[in-house]
Amino acid sequence: MKLTKQDIYKALETISAPGEGQNMVESGAVTNVVVFADEVIVDITIKNPSFQAKKKTEVEIMKTIHDLVYEKAKVTVNVKVDAAAAKPKNEIKGKPIPGITNILAVASGKGGVGKSTIAANLAVTLSKMGFKVGLLDADIYGPSIPIMFDVAQERPKSVNIDGRSKMEPIENYGVKILSIGFFTQPNQAVIWRGPMASKALNQMIFDANWGALDFMIIDLPPGTGDIHLSIMQSLPITGAVVVSTPQNVALADAKKGVAMFQQETINVPVLGIVENMAYFTPAELPENKYFIFGKEGAKHLAEDLDVPFLGQVPIVQSIRESGDVGRPAALQTASVLESVFEKLTRNVVEEVVRRNEYLPPTEAIKITTMAGCSAVKK
Repeated sequence: MKLTKQDIYKALETISAPGEGQNMVESGAVTNVVVFADEVIVDITIKNPSFQAKKKTEVEIMKTIHDLVYEKAKVTVNVKVDAAAAKPKNEIKGKPIPGITNILAVASGKGGVGKSTIAANLAVTLSKMGFKVGLLDADIYGPSIPIMFDVAQERPKSVNIDGRSKMEPIENYGVKILSIGFFTQPNQAVIWRGPMASKALNQMIFDANWGALDFMIIDLPPGTGDIHLSIMQSLPITGAVVVSTPQNVALADAKKGVAMFQQETINVPVLGIVENMAYFTPAELPENKYFIFGKEGAKHLAEDLDVPFLGQVPIVQSIRESGDVGRPAALQTASVLESVFEKLTRNVVEEVVRRNEYLPPTEAIKITTMAGCSAVKK
């Protein structure tokens, strides 16, 4: 079959680049087409800088040419990103913490989906892999990390660093930890307005002796609110991990969580979605899987939102027991859970590597308060 440029352009008029309404030809995304015998080379420029958008564009072009023009065509797609469009739109740089390479926010659209459990086990597994890790419990109103790491009775000490007094994080299982839970009594409710909570977080971020870290994990409160904006105002977040369970109620909130990070004025890359409580396998029936909260709901959500799916964590009694006794389940050597969290963590690390390769550094956002409500501005 003889291929022509006209055939290729006509096929490309049936699809559009990610985030663009017009088809690839009308929008000017297709910059060049070369046809030689059964070989086709398509040069395309897109505005979305994410790795997922680039890969999706490449796959969609190849599939369209194979389906509509010639199924045996040898297609090469060269995807470039419009540098002007990809430039971050935030105004101010974050205040990076010296020595900290990557800052990962672990978030959830609603409470009760196991966000802190994922954050704790992610931190422990990164440490086991040889990375230097810090964990900031930013869940001001419900701090649980001290219990999960068996350090609830500890209190950070003051150390002198270059003439300044700083907090020394508590360390256990190779992870440096700070939490508001270290500064309150177990039966004491934290009844603070937003500015007070933000001030406390800033102290734990910038007035602490974190030292050199490959990863700082931030366990955010559930939902989308003032604390989230304060964190993103204070720090250049490398990327966000969103945790959800498979049922529709949780997925609806997880979708809002992803949307928050992807807002044009926030612009924090979403590294992917984790499906927690994905299924239950009883010990006496190890080959069986019971999808109590629904099957692969978070996985399908990730596909719909075009973000990576990082993995599934099953319902296992020892995960809850491990958290309660202060020894995260990922520390169970040669266990199924160790393997589950190791796979999840490797996927997160791979997405961080891709994000750092293809995207510019994240900037902090500028926040103003209007009529008692937080507003995000460019």
